[in-house]
Amino acid sequence: MASEKVETVIAGNYVEMERESDVKTSAKSKLSTFLWHGGSAYDAWFSSASNQVAQVLLTLPYSFSQLGLLSGILFQLFYGLMGSWTAYLISLLYVEYRTRKEREKVDFRNHVIQWFEVLDGLLGKHWRNVGLFFNCTFLLFGSVIQLIACASNIYYINDNLDKRTWTYIFGACCATTVFIPSFHNYRIWSFLGLIMTTYTAWYLTIASLIHGQVEGVKHSGPSTMVLYFTGATNILYTFGGHAVTVEIMHAMWKPQKFKLIYLMATLYVLTLTLPSASAVYWAFGDNLLTHSNALAMLPKTRFRDTAVVLMLIHQFITFGFACTPLYFVWEKFIQMHETKSMVKRALARLPVVIPIWFLAIIFPFFGPINSTVGSLLVSFTVYIIPALAHMVTFASASARENAVEKPPSFLGGWAGSYTMNIFVVVWVLIVGFGFGGWASMLNFINQVNTFGLFTKCYQCPPHKA
Repeated sequence: MASEKVETVIAGNYVEMERESDVKTSAKSKLSTFLWHGGSAYDAWFSSASNQVAQVLLTLPYSFSQLGLLSGILFQLFYGLMGSWTAYLISLLYVEYRTRKEREKVDFRNHVIQWFEVLDGLLGKHWRNVGLFFNCTFLLFGSVIQLIACASNIYYINDNLDKRTWTYIFGACCATTVFIPSFHNYRIWSFLGLIMTTYTAWYLTIASLIHGQVEGVKHSGPSTMVLYFTGATNILYTFGGHAVTVEIMHAMWKPQKFKLIYLMATLYVLTLTLPSASAVYWAFGDNLLTHSNALAMLPKTRFRDTAVVLMLIHQFITFGFACTPLYFVWEKFIQMHETKSMVKRALARLPVVIPIWFLAIIFPFFGPINSTVGSLLVSFTVYIIPALAHMVTFASASARENAVEKPPSFLGGWAGSYTMNIFVVVWVLIVGFGFGGWASMLNFINQVNTFGLFTKCYQCPPHKA
């Protein structure tokens, strides 16, 4: 009975919002609602899956060449489950925070709740500041990576321009995401994005199998500790896409239904990443060590060009996913978040895009930058901080007794939950941040020494550099 009451409290504001939006019943309004206004569990699943498997799909074969086939598969399964667990923790903390606030009659209809606000409300300003730093820095570089990926991919269709010039062009294109109000409005984009990555994943798989193994192919991974942990942290990054979990939940009509959505999204993503990475690595082996973008290995055909175009569109969508929370933070900082004029909000958001554009031009290292961001930022943002926050929030007996959502009994209840949280913190701190940070920074520094900052055409053929 209590849980039903909580559900009514949590869903209340969204029900009111939908009723207000139902005044117009014209065909045009209905079409707009169908394409534009998403708040169901299905919308959240599409958003989670689409956001998780963006450009990183193209770098996983590169990671397999660093890790070897067996380790590559095991790390994907392991970090997929770990990421699903910490996304579940974030969802519990969001529901706890929102329920407490709505019992105090706080109205969120013109306010998007974010992760740092959850930490502030449950644990205080110091947690808020740490969460805000890691979350914003990760999303900043996540947006940078999408921009780098756009330039890297389009080059395989049109190499008349170098990758840096393409970065200028796509930076301007991606700036148009300032006009998308919130995750509530990503319904059609999330759906299309997942179709696009599904096509690309199966194109990589089938094209590699048809191509067959290159002459003299070798599969020597793992060859060094640096390469091994660099590859592992790219996979840590792959399944760390839940930095936007709170914003996706807030866009739902019933956020408490999110609990298993990220796990379901991860299971689907694994059906794309495991076959494609394995097939490309089988066909090209150690050649991938110097080609971080899997598309570079396959011959130019209309199917490859289609994959490139679809990934470009999807990277635009994922840029919006990563950047929208940054837009919200900036809006709140300059006190424009509750402004109803979307034009004013869009103009206010534009300064957020400028540093992203600049960083993408400085560090165009598609592939290695993923591992660096994974070890230094993702490790804390979506693994260590959520696990620690969950343990501290429910440290007292009264907090556990009055928790809106309690851990399921089949996982061992509170004792099982704390055991898993401690394991996540220790593992990611030592393996992800420690060894991963060491390896990825060495690899990143090697890229800087080899190609230089502001390089015009990273990993291009010599005559194009």
